[in-house]
Amino acid sequence: MRASARTVLLLAAFSSFGPWAAPAHAAAYVPAPLATPAELRDVQSKTVDGVTVSVSILTDELGRRHFGADLARHDVQALWLSVRNDSDRTFWFIPNVLDPDFYSADEVALMLRGDMPAKDRDRLRQDLRDASMRVMLAPRMITEGFVYLPRVEGGRYVDVRLQGDSYGMPPKGTPDSSAPQERRELRFEFALALPDGDFDYEKLDLDRTYAGRELPDLTPEQVRGELERLPCCAADSGGNAGGDPLNIALVGEAGQVLNSLTRSGWSFTHRITLRTVKREASAALQGTPYAVAPVSSLYLFGRKQDLALQRARHSITQRNHMRLWLAPFRCEGRPVWVGQVSRDIGVKVTPKSPTLTTHVIDPAVDTTREYLLHSLIAQGFVDRFGFTRGSAIATPAEPRHNLTGDPYVSDGMRLVVFLAPEPVTPEQMRNLSWERSAAPVAESQSEAARRNVRAIEPQK
Repeated sequence: MRASARTVLLLAAFSSFGPWAAPAHAAAYVPAPLATPAELRDVQSKTVDGVTVSVSILTDELGRRHFGADLARHDVQALWLSVRNDSDRTFWFIPNVLDPDFYSADEVALMLRGDMPAKDRDRLRQDLRDASMRVMLAPRMITEGFVYLPRVEGGRYVDVRLQGDSYGMPPKGTPDSSAPQERRELRFEFALALPDGDFDYEKLDLDRTYAGRELPDLTPEQVRGELERLPCCAADSGGNAGGDPLNIALVGEAGQVLNSLTRSGWSFTHRITLRTVKREASAALQGTPYAVAPVSSLYLFGRKQDLALQRARHSITQRNHMRLWLAPFRCEGRPVWVGQVSRDIGVKVTPKSPTLTTHVIDPAVDTTREYLLHSLIAQGFVDRFGFTRGSAIATPAEPRHNLTGDPYVSDGMRLVVFLAPEPVTPEQMRNLSWERSAAPVAESQSEAARRNVRAIEPQK
């Protein structure tokens, strides 16, 4: 058989049985476009220099209605984006800053092709093209559309960058060069929650946590004293306070805490349910990521953590995770969150966990405490910070152990971070200088380690 004939047969077979062919259950293409923004969920908006950006991520259900196709089945999320440009400048939307892996309209159409009857495929492709967000944003115009993104769970940090045509020139109509210069880039940041029914933050009800109690509003120095008097470590449900060390405290409103952590790369976590435990076990067996895997319950103030977050890594066995509890006091009018942060470096079987498995923590817990501080500093969310006593001191010679037997070492300090309402530069950040934390990596555990730090020899 000639090569051209074989090619024709292969293409015919692929068309009959591959993704190009519509399955027997393919439904008719009947999109029902949503009224934007009225029918969207959780629309957020920000205005900078006369430009207003609004965003919302369609739920799976709304996505099916609007596009007449199941984007979620192909792990695609549609981000609605609206730019109201009240300025006299032209801006350019940079989608690869928002997500370098965004999908084009034709790419999504190709994913959905097998779900559609053949007669509807061209129309679907054109509708996806028409709905796409334009990159040129003309002055005195409202431009809106969708950006097609890889699916994420729990929450998404959305960074919208708009580049202006002009740079370094006085705004239009100003008479001299002493007028303020226009910014070349406008930046709009959002943290969007993506609930699915299993996330712990969906159950968070801060009004009920201390209902009927008037919480004292303390100064930073008074809060320092309260933090020093708290237990060193989290407890189990029976009150055994031998859990992971309580080594952090964050000062900020709930939305501000979630916003700052999400923008700094932290993800929400699923609650422990039969479905999420099965998924976690499967991920552990296969060594695959589960970026929103559940975190086991520890206790403080007589209850399990109010929130848990994590920074996932390459597999389920590796992640940074934290637990946070709302404290029964405030600071300068803002809530205080006491927490525990550590790094997971493996998984082990244990009868001490309700899921019969648990993560193994990195013994150097202070390194992860510093990792949290640095990730917040890098994004400009630290107004003030300091270290206070109160956590568990543990040395390499005499390590402490958590409730599942993992050893750890620590200088016993608690990191206290006052979150900035808006991003600040490192120069604006202030160190409270309460206590000095030890270097997270031990300075001289062995002769070989000591040789890595040596004095500079004077030049002759």
